[in-house]
Amino acid sequence: VVTATPLGPGPEFDRIRALGLALGTAGADLGDDCAFLPDGWCASTDLAVEGVHFRRDWLDLEEIGWRAAGAALSDLAAVAARAEAVLVALAAPASIDSADLGAVMRGVGGAASAVGARVVGGDLSRGPSLALAVTVLGRSTAPVRRRGARPGDGVWVSGALGGSRAALAAWEAGRVPSAAARRRFAHPVPRLELGLALGRAGATAMLDVSDGLAADAGHLASASGVGLVVELERVPVDPAVEAEAAAIGQPPAWFAAAGGEDYELLVTLPADFERVAADRAILAEVPLTRIGRVTLVGGLHLTWGGADVASVGFDHFR
Repeated sequence: VVTATPLGPGPEFDRIRALGLALGTAGADLGDDCAFLPDGWCASTDLAVEGVHFRRDWLDLEEIGWRAAGAALSDLAAVAARAEAVLVALAAPASIDSADLGAVMRGVGGAASAVGARVVGGDLSRGPSLALAVTVLGRSTAPVRRRGARPGDGVWVSGALGGSRAALAAWEAGRVPSAAARRRFAHPVPRLELGLALGRAGATAMLDVSDGLAADAGHLASASGVGLVVELERVPVDPAVEAEAAAIGQPPAWFAAAGGEDYELLVTLPADFERVAADRAILAEVPLTRIGRVTLVGGLHLTWGGADVASVGFDHFR
């Protein structure tokens, strides 16, 4: 078995499978949002590269640091872990001076402090462009993986989707994004407390929406060996989406489902979740919307008004 958690189709996952094969017995328990280590420790690494994940003419340096750390911390939320520590390997061209590097790290520190974590180390190197590899460490007494969804579970998503894509679409079209859309892109909020509450409420599988709902729901279905039916008309849409979706002639829910980097939580929960859920105060802080169900028939089934539709999320190598 190349990965402990099965991966779905696509060029990016094909490369991950090849890396797993190359590691052979040196690799262990691959395929989830985090690595699960002894004594409840969870670890994850996320890479943010200039020109791929961000541009300096779109974001200031502090925002770049926050965004990179927030994205990495979101992986801890996805497994119902509490954040403990952050390390940053930072590469930058010589044109970025110490004050600029300090601004990047203030952003990292702000994101870490917001969830009760500390920045405990890292590395610094010169490079051709700005890049941050952010490693996060957390702890969980009962981590939630991608592979536990069961037929009959409900499919839920937190918050609202598409705001980050709305900002990206505006920039790529040469427009200034709305303040709300820009904030969604620049300042992702990792749902740590919500992830913990969902774990206590009986979540059977969970991941964070980084590649877009349409892609990540497929990832969860593949990992669990089940089918997911997602009803697009139920998808909670960020208010910033409407104008950008109209500009390309796409229904707002479809636009939102295909957009990545919202860092909301996609979770499967038992059918009686609403009746027995604990931590109602925490769960009430971030809206949760039921958008579908888990079935025996494998794969992802996106529907609109009961009819199947086709969509795709983000793949780095597609």
